Amino acid sequence: MLQNMNDMQIISNMPIAKDTIELVLKHEHVSKHAVPGQFLYIRTENHTLGRPISIADVDRKNGTVTILFKIIGSGTRKLSAISPGDTVQALGPSGNGFPLNARGDEKLLIVGGGIGVPPLYFLAKELSKQGVHITCVLGFQSKNHVFYEGKFEGFAKTFIVTNDGSYGYKGFVTDVMKKINEVDSYYACGPLPMLQAIKEECKEITGYLSLEERMGCGVGACLACVVPTNDGGYRKICKDGPVFPAKEVHL
Repeated sequence: MLQNMNDMQIISNMPIAKDTIELVLKHEHVSKHAVPGQFLYIRTENHTLGRPISIADVDRKNGTVTILFKIIGSGTRKLSAISPGDTVQALGPSGNGFPLNARGDEKLLIVGGGIGVPPLYFLAKELSKQGVHITCVLGFQSKNHVFYEGKFEGFAKTFIVTNDGSYGYKGFVTDVMKKINEVDSYYACGPLPMLQAIKEECKEITGYLSLEERMGCGVGACLACVVPTNDGGYRKICKDGPVFPAKEVHL
């Protein structure tokens, strides 16, 4: 696992949904080694702690990495104001990602909620190269928060769910999941209550969860981001995760 602080150049910076920003950064070394589920630990000016942001896509040919984030505080607001041509410092690609060893005849379910959706796009893109059948269920607050629907549809049958019913299905991602049959394994990322519900709904199926958590150091030294495991121990989300087998962690 690579753990290098890199100066990454901003190629583009654009809003793609309500309070949601897409940044494309250039760094050939990062783009070459990143895998779905990993993240960048990005430092912003006047903030001691970095911001962990999942990798949404890579372009290995052009040496770029795409990240998406929601503006929720001063750190992400500063990041959203960075201009193309400027640089940011980022540690990564960090963490352990999703397994990509699916069989060609498998039926896979990908479930995301809010800002947990971006890393699942990179995952769907990579898994689709193996010829598997992929179904995606993506949850958002409202129509104004929806992003990447068309991109996901390029690789998978995609269902959009909104809390208020302003677009797609109304309700929760688990409501739509119940309509999907014959799933061999699943992959999920999003808010903790959503992951808890998905894990319960799919308890008989092999699954992998990407956990979202604020981090201190981003390298596993400070123990600020830990998750209890079913064997009575703990795992570090930044170093051992953020992706874990669903049956391994206790949410």
